[in-house]
Amino acid sequence: MRLPPAILGNTEEVLREILRFTAPADVTLSRYFKDHQRLGPRERGVVAEAVYAVLRNKTFFTDFGGTGGTPSMRRLALLGLSETVGIDALGGLSEDETAFLNRIKEIDRNLLPPLARANMPQWLYDKLVAQFGEGEAQELAAVLNTPAPLDLRVNAIKANRDEVIAKLAEAPIVAEPTPYSPLGLRVKKKPNLQGLPLFKEGAIEVQDEGSQVLAQILAARRGEMVVDFCAGAGGKTLALGATMRNTGRLYAFDVSEKRLSKLKPRLARSGLSNVHPVLIAHERDAKIKRLAGKIDRVLVDAPCSGLGTLRRNPDVKWRQPEGAVAEMQEKQASILDGAARLLKGGGRLVYATCSLLNEENDVIVEQFLASHPDFELVPMNKVLAEQKIDLEMGDYLKLLPHKHQTDGFFAAVLERKPMAAKAPKAAAPEADAE
Repeated sequence: MRLPPAILGNTEEVLREILRFTAPADVTLSRYFKDHQRLGPRERGVVAEAVYAVLRNKTFFTDFGGTGGTPSMRRLALLGLSETVGIDALGGLSEDETAFLNRIKEIDRNLLPPLARANMPQWLYDKLVAQFGEGEAQELAAVLNTPAPLDLRVNAIKANRDEVIAKLAEAPIVAEPTPYSPLGLRVKKKPNLQGLPLFKEGAIEVQDEGSQVLAQILAARRGEMVVDFCAGAGGKTLALGATMRNTGRLYAFDVSEKRLSKLKPRLARSGLSNVHPVLIAHERDAKIKRLAGKIDRVLVDAPCSGLGTLRRNPDVKWRQPEGAVAEMQEKQASILDGAARLLKGGGRLVYATCSLLNEENDVIVEQFLASHPDFELVPMNKVLAEQKIDLEMGDYLKLLPHKHQTDGFFAAVLERKPMAAKAPKAAAPEADAE
């Protein structure tokens, strides 16, 4: 079935705004669709996928889509649409445009230069080659340039995985258990979930399997005091609350009121009453100091370059300047130091990022351990065995899209030595932290 010719104009229009890289692509798309409500769900899906196809293949499309120069925005829109729906689905093309798309289609991309195959900035490709070697860097880049699967987490206080699979099948939506998370499901295609009773009732949440594993390795228990230090919109917070069986006290800290506001409707659906969202100014906020030495477990999903999420957010590689990684390192070290003060003796901290780069991962943890003798690293293989997660790792968790079909995630488990705990200076009431 052919698309109306107007779709090409819509794609070209929104692409022109997105390629300025002044805002995240998903934010720009959302705003565009809000301003163009005549576009139906199918048309919106086609435009969005075409935009993401251009972002994933930008180097290739730019190198081969021009006629002796940079391709026009119309040509980029055509390439994105043909990549998504195929040439035959496009209406209103001239003979030259059809011939152009067929010519691009015939190019054997396996014969392209390495950077054109990787479709990423030179600085990022060089870092991946230095870290993984050229062969694996190419494998990783190839998978990063494909759409991510849709993963769900079953809310264990409302349903079990088999029940959810059966109810989804009635929709009909095909879902399969994920290999590492005992509550994870991978959904075929990308159905509209928000209208489903399962979603409205809080029995399922959209969450990448890798993110679910991060919540598992924190191993929060019933009745404990737990902090999600960089909670954001609360995906991991909700997973932790369910793991704690809605007991104890779970603080969701974040510096962004907007992000925390997105947690509220999710929290209402979840049925959890042990979660306490807390807006903080920074990692040295007085609200944090009042809880120093009182917390059993802390999850630090630190702000990072986000390069492990390129399948979902391909614009990140073009919006992120090389110098941003060094800036992130300073912030990550400071946040980890601030969060560590919360732990009581014997308490566990998980430092995590959705970055692929050692500079934001291993290096930060090793620097922290060198300056905090009261902490020790718990080998990840030991933690995974305790949690019965079938993953082969060394000291750290390193989930990679081309190996594990998750987003790219790093995590390290740190524990405060029991004898090193210091009594808090003042025992303020817990409610003061809210």
